Amino acid sequence: MKIKMMFIVVSALIILHSNKSCAQESKWVAPKYSNDLINPFKGKESATAEGKKIFNQMCVLCHGIYGKGNGEAGLSLEKKPANFLALNVMNQTDGAIFWKITQGNLPMAPYEGLLSEEQRWKLVNYIRELEKR
Repeated sequence: MKIKMMFIVVSALIILHSNKSCAQESKWVAPKYSNDLINPFKGKESATAEGKKIFNQMCVLCHGIYGKGNGEAGLSLEKKPANFLALNVMNQTDGAIFWKITQGNLPMAPYEGLLSEEQRWKLVNYIRELEKR
């Protein structure tokens, strides 16, 4: 039930902000201190599997099933969702990706209030898994 409510909230935020004109940024750069954040679940398969479940519930709508930024809702956004397979994402540290999930960048909602810190790190694990495919 909690996940369903979070999904509804995220979907509503996407719809509300998809029609607003967003300034296109060439780069969304996390602050330097985020590079020092350590992923406590790095290399843990069970955490990656949990990250996949969270991704499928919360992220696939915009980022697509393979993380290419081509999900159904993402296609209608002026500011396109990240393609996790792109080098500019793959070259970021786990901490930078965690920071971006936490803070959000409209139309992407901040996930700090929607997902626990552990869940956000598990998402990072799964994003890294997507990059391997």
